[in-house]
Amino acid sequence: MEPLFYVMAILGCGDGSAQCAQARTETVQYRSIEQCQAAMPAALARNSDIDYPVVSAACQAKGERLAQNSSTRAHG
Repeated sequence: MEPLFYVMAILGCGDGSAQCAQARTETVQYRSIEQCQAAMPAALARNSDIDYPVVSAACQAKGERLAQNSSTRAHG
C-alpha cells in the first residue's frame, strides 16, 4: 500500500542538529514528497518562534491507499 499524503513535521534540535524532537506538525497535506519538500523553506520561516537552537523539518507519509478492486459486478 502506498502513502496517501505527506505532512511536514517541524523539529526542534539541539546544537549540531542532535537530539531532535517534533515540536509541531503543519496542517497542510501534500500529495507527493516533492511538494512537501518544496514547501519546507516557507514552513521553517513560519515556525521560527520555536525555542530550540536549530529548527528543521521532515516530511512524513500518512494514511494508506486502499487496494482498488478492478473487477466489476453485474447487477441483474
